[in-house]
Amino acid sequence: MSTKKAWAVWKGGIKDGGGTISTETGVLSEAPYGFNSRFENGKGTNPEELIGAAHAGCFSMALSLMLEESGLTPERIETHVDITLEKIGDGFEITTSHLDVVARIPGADKAKFEEITNKAKEGCPVSKVLKAKITMNARLEPPN
Repeated sequence: MSTKKAWAVWKGGIKDGGGTISTETGVLSEAPYGFNSRFENGKGTNPEELIGAAHAGCFSMALSLMLEESGLTPERIETHVDITLEKIGDGFEITTSHLDVVARIPGADKAKFEEITNKAKEGCPVSKVLKAKITMNARLEPPN
């Protein structure tokens, strides 16, 4: 089992306040976040952006593992994620996480690539924790 730590500190009201997010590794160290960075174009990060980055990283690692288990080694996997936050009833909810994947994998054919990317989409731990509908576009690039 692995346990990772992160924390947030918030000061003030929802619109006039702000906070910082940190991780035990120090990659994020008092990174600012707030209403403006979440709902407008303000500086700083926001929870949805961080979830998107986590989903992209997790999926890419899961895909790499599953490709290797199938005898394939990726040259490159690039995963972009669009996270959608919607007002539902009295609150907000992350409703979708869309993965957009481009990969260069010598020896992979389209059918095998689609099979493995779908397996990675369902099997990545961040996908499993999200209640949101998860969609994906995945393209296999030809080798150089």
